[in-house]
Amino acid sequence: MQVSQAFDIINQLKPHQVETLADLLPLKLIEEAYSLTETVTLRKRKLTLESMAWLLIGMAIYNDKSMAHIINMLDIVDREGRPFVAPSALTQRRKALGEAAMKALFECTQAHWNREALHPTWNGLMLLGVDGVVWRTEDTPDNAEAFTKPKDTQYPQVRMVCQMELSSHLITASAFDDYAVNEMMLAEKLIDSTPDNSLTLFDRGFYSLGLLYQWQTTGIERHWLLPLKKNVQYEVIRSLGRNDKIVQLKSNPHARKRWPDLPNELEVRLISRKINGKEYSVLTSMTDPMRYPVTDIADLYTHRWEIELGYREQKQYMLGNRLTLRSRLPELVKQELWGILLTYNLVRYQMVRMCHQLKGDYLPYQLSFNGSLAHILRLLVGLPYSTPGAIPGQLKYFYDMAESLILEPRRTRSFPRTVKRRPQRYARNKKCQ
Repeated sequence: MQVSQAFDIINQLKPHQVETLADLLPLKLIEEAYSLTETVTLRKRKLTLESMAWLLIGMAIYNDKSMAHIINMLDIVDREGRPFVAPSALTQRRKALGEAAMKALFECTQAHWNREALHPTWNGLMLLGVDGVVWRTEDTPDNAEAFTKPKDTQYPQVRMVCQMELSSHLITASAFDDYAVNEMMLAEKLIDSTPDNSLTLFDRGFYSLGLLYQWQTTGIERHWLLPLKKNVQYEVIRSLGRNDKIVQLKSNPHARKRWPDLPNELEVRLISRKINGKEYSVLTSMTDPMRYPVTDIADLYTHRWEIELGYREQKQYMLGNRLTLRSRLPELVKQELWGILLTYNLVRYQMVRMCHQLKGDYLPYQLSFNGSLAHILRLLVGLPYSTPGAIPGQLKYFYDMAESLILEPRRTRSFPRTVKRRPQRYARNKKCQ
């Protein structure tokens, strides 16, 4: 029995107090995504389009297994008595699938899962985070031609910027390109997909009046917040409190040329706070003090680190700290990255469903990602070899494990951050210091 057949049985049974696992990757979403990109199958193949989606998921979570091993383990292909599909057939089928189909599948699934997740809000706003990450690729001639090798590195690299819902860690949008492309240019591609009634937390490296103004004016109630960058000049317009002010920022001619709709001046809110004697300041588009009290905003920026944890979960737990991505061709590199994001969302959405089974007020980020991934791996491997009557019991056990995955409360930092010196080729002369 193939994985898709097991999910069909699950969908029909709907055991008591257990939600369907057909939501794990609904076939209708796969078909919808492929139809959007005009990806069709003209004849019956051993590797169907649905099978290729599961292959890319397997690549993301079984990082130490070969492609043929993944296919046989998940039983996602009719082997016709042969032990595995030829590696050349896998490459050709991946080339035929392309990047666009996997991108469309990611977008269809993220929209469905984020809608079904019923995310909590902060003062009526969905909390989002935006940040960048870098991926290394195999050092092949094709990859080296398509992607830049940074100085003093041996591998071509891809720069990625993602937008994440911070309570669930579900990725809502992503853009990636060559390493040489600036993160802010990639963030521009996320503007149109940003949901209304949301607040996006940025790192200070994303400070660009053009980007921020476009972000808040494209939709309805699309707010932003980021730390005040050094040497930013501003004029205080009025004071809302001791550490709460409305300030005016001036744009430069270069920015207005780059962003024609950007005004000469932009009024934003500046909020300051002292922590251990050091002052920290943030800028935000939330200028209404009645709707967005300063006390509620003060601790908000600490949640931005959730997206950093998300990247760590992808690289460390899913890919096992693999040095590079698997793919040896640029098109397949991009396809693989969409597969990684899809797989990460797949696991995270199941963690959302697990939270619904818990007694108490828990959020998905309070569950162990590594533990959840391990349970999902066991479920995926076992489904093809399970009888229909055994599936409800497996599902119930799967969701009953949610309580054992609750993490201990995070400890507060008891020591300041320190910046370590970069390693030097030669020993330092202490007398000269």
